[in-house]
Amino acid sequence: MRIAILMSNTDESDFAQAHPKDGEKWRARLMPLCPDCEFPVYSVKDGHFPEHVSGYDGVIVTGSPASVHDLDPWLPRLFSLIREAFEAGVPLFGACFGHQAIALALGGAVSNNPGGWVFGTIQTEVTAPAPWMDGGPVRQYAAHIEQVTRLPRGATVTMANAGCPVGGFVIGRKVFTTQYHPEMNSEFIAALIEELADQKPPEVIAAARASLSERADNAKFARWIMEFFRQEAG
Repeated sequence: MRIAILMSNTDESDFAQAHPKDGEKWRARLMPLCPDCEFPVYSVKDGHFPEHVSGYDGVIVTGSPASVHDLDPWLPRLFSLIREAFEAGVPLFGACFGHQAIALALGGAVSNNPGGWVFGTIQTEVTAPAPWMDGGPVRQYAAHIEQVTRLPRGATVTMANAGCPVGGFVIGRKVFTTQYHPEMNSEFIAALIEELADQKPPEVIAAARASLSERADNAKFARWIMEFFRQEAG
């Protein structure tokens, strides 16, 4: 399989340069489950896009500190590519910003979280598991202040908790998303919390630090992602 990674992360700080880029994070997360897969990376925030998506077995839209409501010129092009992939039947997976971008591009809405920043390890309930998912709760790493507030047409919520009613959604077997970050490992989220400690409310940082006693179910979520792509690729 060939799965395009659309890297949306706009962080070019010294902190970002000291850690693997998102394309590398996603390859490291998924390649052990599919050693023969190809994961070409396109830095869409720099204007680098695949010419067409029809040659891919799937597309991943990554997280980003950017907002889907920003005015940067690469965003309308990304939304257009998401719609192109959806209309062509190319499976789409989105995480955090990617989840929001897919929702917005396909007619949903994104707004600020009523409770402000969500940071650290969170637990969300699998409310309506897709065929490639397990039931029950799942822990994931979070770093967001916006969330999907209206679903695209035909979408079904798969995961939710009290603070985030749309923790993930599917559209048939062609779209799968999460508000969270399956690509982040425990070392990175811990470092990110410390990097942002002076920039976020003290209570947010304290709660994020305390939450790290629980680790994310990254292996489980990676398996879901690859099973999502495989069920379409056959």
